[in-house]
Amino acid sequence: MMLRTVFLGTGLALLMASSALAQVERREVGQLVYEGAPAASPELQATISPYYEVRAATFEDWLADGSMLVATRFGQTEQIHHIAQPLGARTQLTFFDEPITVATAQPGAERFAYRRDEGGSEYYQGFLRDLSGQEVRLTRPETRNSDFVFSKDGRQVAWSQVTPGDPNYDIMIAEAANPEGRRVVLEGEGAMSPLEMSADGRRMLLTRYNSVADVELFVLEVASGDLTRLGPSDRKVHYAGAAFGPGAASVVTLSDDGSEMTRPVVFDLASGAMRDLDAGAAWPAEGFDLSPDGATIAYVVNEEGYSKVVLRDVASGRVLPGPDLPQGVLTALKFSPDGARLGLSLSTYNSSGDVWSYDLASRALTRWTDSELGGLDAGSLVEPDLFRYTTFDDRSIPAFIYRPEGASGKLPVVIQIHGGPEGQELPSFSARRQSWVKELGAAVIIPNVRGSSGYGKTYLSLDNAEKREDSVKDIGALLDWVAQQPDLDASRVAVVGQSYGGYMALAVAAHYNDRLVGVIDLYGISDFATFLENTEGYRRDLRRAEYGDERDPAMRAVFEQIAPINMSDRMKKPMMIYQGANDPRVPASESEQMVAKLRDQGTEVWYVLAKDEGHGVHKKANQEAVRTTEVQFLKSVLNANED
Repeated sequence: MMLRTVFLGTGLALLMASSALAQVERREVGQLVYEGAPAASPELQATISPYYEVRAATFEDWLADGSMLVATRFGQTEQIHHIAQPLGARTQLTFFDEPITVATAQPGAERFAYRRDEGGSEYYQGFLRDLSGQEVRLTRPETRNSDFVFSKDGRQVAWSQVTPGDPNYDIMIAEAANPEGRRVVLEGEGAMSPLEMSADGRRMLLTRYNSVADVELFVLEVASGDLTRLGPSDRKVHYAGAAFGPGAASVVTLSDDGSEMTRPVVFDLASGAMRDLDAGAAWPAEGFDLSPDGATIAYVVNEEGYSKVVLRDVASGRVLPGPDLPQGVLTALKFSPDGARLGLSLSTYNSSGDVWSYDLASRALTRWTDSELGGLDAGSLVEPDLFRYTTFDDRSIPAFIYRPEGASGKLPVVIQIHGGPEGQELPSFSARRQSWVKELGAAVIIPNVRGSSGYGKTYLSLDNAEKREDSVKDIGALLDWVAQQPDLDASRVAVVGQSYGGYMALAVAAHYNDRLVGVIDLYGISDFATFLENTEGYRRDLRRAEYGDERDPAMRAVFEQIAPINMSDRMKKPMMIYQGANDPRVPASESEQMVAKLRDQGTEVWYVLAKDEGHGVHKKANQEAVRTTEVQFLKSVLNANED
């Protein structure tokens, strides 16, 4: 797209200008541009490479014959594969430079819908593809498309569409046999998306995401365009997913209305009454699927970061026998077309992620994939321990810590802060964290500061708007905790964060500079006002709902006060910054202005720009190179090899 090309050119121009100004070494390797970052030794590259040879498999969907679609990587990026039977060959179905990680099967056909990115811009195009590789374009060029949903008979497909700069998503529908006949079934308002079509095709369930605490649920009459809102209108409620019950007389969803935790509920569409299936839930439900006959709900409960699958009879609420899974994190869950099995995928600290099926009648758990660890020894990987520490206002903050096995003396520490801000650090497999533990000999701590999901809606709201820096204080309290541990070295602490976590890392660098030895900021927000002004139009209002509105003078004054770029003079310790040039969420200008400001004041900065990435590091060659540079930087600041 023209806008992305111009932006990439601008990003490189700014990078070259800052390079000339600061007179730092600049070099290009493949799609990566390095400024001020020394080349990694061949020995370090060889050491880190196996961590990124690791493969994982994620369940995507069932085909009509009971075989599976999974996402896995055999080349540079994840692609969609077909597996005919448990532990059968993974037959690759898509072959692109860009990762393909979402696939939805067309009922009654050997075909699926998938979305494809371009250079990380997230302006996804949708396609229908069969197992032989024949495909047709489903969506209109120069639009952003997602959330593909088929009718029960597979004849129609619906999805959401938005155009550049527009915050309002339209709901589209097309005959699967005639994609060119696509039409707008609802001119949406806000971030709307389809969830399910009723069996007769007359109704559609839609959601509108306003913020993490405010997600609305609607029933659309497809023929008339009439929209009916479910649930209360006088308060904010979070809904997650929805499905029609038998005869489309009811709707099953996850809701936090009247509760701290999101749990399964049933709406009667005639009366509007809501029935609770798990009253008094102690932990949140985070995803679910309804059996094809509508009789059984399977949902995932997040207990302190670990996943548990619960099955219930929808009519009575009675708990049914469910799978006994290894302790880990679930990444997908869906009933087979006949309702006899559940497909799921799971990641653990020493298993990168694999696909399983659970037979409801026999209660048998069957493994479908056995993913390779790229030469890593599963027995040498470190399992994290859950702990809690007390912060400035006496709240208890959950965190996980990885400690090297058999280490002696005081350990250097790496603190990794998640993004979102409503994300949650989970004890799933992480090549990155395991490499820090083994190759740096470091203790790695992943905290879930206030504002994290998984701990109830009150905890989720504690960092909103003007309370933004309270979560930064939670990291200050973690630094206090580190100083109290006999096996941790408080004089050798580095902080790493990405996206919103990048903002956190920068803010921690400003407020606690004297307690750190270095910081890694990956595509972080350096100024909330400029971030909101420059992020993609379809995201801007969503982010304003979380961070505050920069157009409000009072909120802009808060942004001026908390912007890391306005506190750069306090950041004296070395910093590494990474950015994807095509990032539509946190634009490259956020990193570039931070790099320029730090260099201008004399702070050492390693800057890495990926010309073919967006929000993250998704391509294997880039992952290896960027993660190797991270380890190299951490080694240099932690002096991890000291006795």
